[in-house]
Amino acid sequence: MQALFWNERTQQLSDGARVFDPLALKWRDAVVEQGGEAVTPSEALLRLAAMHKLRRVPIGIIGPRDATQAQRDLAEQMGAALARHGLQLLCGGKNGVMEAACKGHAQEGGMPVGLLPDEEWHAANPYVAIPIATGIGPARNAIIARACLVLVAIGGGVGTLSEMALGLQFNRLVLAMADAPEVNTVERVADVDGVIARIAARLLANA
Repeated sequence: MQALFWNERTQQLSDGARVFDPLALKWRDAVVEQGGEAVTPSEALLRLAAMHKLRRVPIGIIGPRDATQAQRDLAEQMGAALARHGLQLLCGGKNGVMEAACKGHAQEGGMPVGLLPDEEWHAANPYVAIPIATGIGPARNAIIARACLVLVAIGGGVGTLSEMALGLQFNRLVLAMADAPEVNTVERVADVDGVIARIAARLLANA
């Protein structure tokens, strides 16, 4: 990852030669004002989030409905971190890991989106701000995997495994936390900060 600099006066992120367009999620050739504070990718996201101009391409949190308390706690922390960094949560909108992630996201000012397998929006957990009832059952897993820039698996069984595999098929970054299924080429990340760093690096990559 290239060096990153935040210019408080111009409210721009640069790599010394180009400026990052937060709406297009691309680097643009530009005359760059020299100076600025050196920042990590995660810190850069926080500054872009404060501008409310970052394109909110969804980040998916996936995991089981019958989650353990440890999985729920981690999902809530992960959802909250996404909101603080200006990232949009998309999940299956049901209970367990999904509900916990939505709770954390909503409590930090986010508007979690739930893509439901059910025919009516009322089936969403109480923290989903935007419920989308698909009526297509487990097939909605493919839509989640396709729509998200990054998928973060926290625990899970066959359903989570299918979403991880679909994410890989669609060339998405798939990350595993805690006791998520073991899948070749899926990186296991130890903590929330590590996941945010990986997401930030993907968003700020030279597209």
